[in-house]
Amino acid sequence: MVEFAHMIAEYVALMVNILAILAIAIGSIQGAIGLAGLLFFRASEDQLRPVWLSFGRWLVAGLTFQLAADIVETTLAPTWDDIGKLAAIAAIRTFLNFFLDRDMETLRERGKKEREEA
Repeated sequence: MVEFAHMIAEYVALMVNILAILAIAIGSIQGAIGLAGLLFFRASEDQLRPVWLSFGRWLVAGLTFQLAADIVETTLAPTWDDIGKLAAIAAIRTFLNFFLDRDMETLRERGKKEREEA
């Protein structure tokens, strides 16, 4: 029964990692297309902001899926080594998410402020 649970956890973790890869890939492609189109037309910062915000949301989704996959991988009888690795990975990904969210909020506030001034 334990082996079956490990197998299920591995498949769940694999599927969640695939979702993370898809989120990052979709966001990267969408961002590259949006950025290329806007740079071709020499867009202003106001026009670039939604592209960066959308890209940031996709990255946050990907990082969150990756963290979830790591948690699933260590749910069944983790060793202290597994727990330590998970803690380090969680800290790094949480750190990245925090600063990415903060940057996105700054972009949103800057856009809101500029619209109010206009």
